[in-house]
Amino acid sequence: MAKNDYVPLFETKQVKGRILFRSIAASILLVFIGFSSQFPDGIPSTVFPTFTGSLKALILERFGKELPGIDIFVCTADPLLEPPSMVVSTVLSVMAYDYPPEKLSIYLSDDGGSDLTFYAMLEAADFSKTWLPFCSKFKVEPRSPEAYFRTASEPVNDHVNVQHWLSVKVNFK
Repeated sequence: MAKNDYVPLFETKQVKGRILFRSIAASILLVFIGFSSQFPDGIPSTVFPTFTGSLKALILERFGKELPGIDIFVCTADPLLEPPSMVVSTVLSVMAYDYPPEKLSIYLSDDGGSDLTFYAMLEAADFSKTWLPFCSKFKVEPRSPEAYFRTASEPVNDHVNVQHWLSVKVNFK
């Protein structure tokens, strides 16, 4: 192909009606400025409501006592880029949500079909039998075991709680 036959992939052309478009855009902007100037303290929250509570409180407010079912998908592809320990921590933290377990479904999609991720999830299934009750009993935050044991310090007040905490930590490693 010769230099003169070069056709750009995208071409910029002058279009007709630029003045009309600009005037419509300016009038919309002026209407918004006029609308917002009617409220000296800003736009009231009744126009754009916000909610500052927890997700569970928002759902309870909307649906009452009957909570809806929630499906959560955790996706992974390559065990070298997304280590199975990170995937396991993500799945365990989702399983530890403060939400009725019968209404919570968690799906793991492993596009790489890695044996390493599969066996890590088998180990996570065993560990979840100790981690989930531990989260409920001690109100653990954050719910990811990796993040929790990295930031949490060993409890010092109660010998039974210390032993339980240490056994869960050893079980995690």
